[in-house]
Amino acid sequence: MRGCRAPILGTCDKAGNCTAFIEFLLAALLTALREVSGTDQVSDQLTDQVAALLKVMKDKPLSAVECMTRLKLSHRPTFRANYLNPALTTGLIERTIPDKPNSCLQKYRLTAKGRTFATTRP
Repeated sequence: MRGCRAPILGTCDKAGNCTAFIEFLLAALLTALREVSGTDQVSDQLTDQVAALLKVMKDKPLSAVECMTRLKLSHRPTFRANYLNPALTTGLIERTIPDKPNSCLQKYRLTAKGRTFATTRP
């Protein structure tokens, strides 16, 4: 950002007018706010979806199909992308057969971190 700011400052200094610099700062702030607000919305939704998964998994290890049934979901790719993979990536759940992620016998269980997260979230 320094490389972008220096020409603006120089231009404003030579012209004796700070309007271009203010416009530059406002545009940068607007871009940053849009990025942050979009990220927060996705994070909140992701957290809600992962929390729902953890809630249905609290009793015992479950297969992906069992989790989807309890969550009343039918689209497997959406379930994997929005529920299962984020929970695995963040270490909230783990595979019961870690060496064979595609096993038909694969189930998923809460980790200690997942149990803590599930109990602290309403």
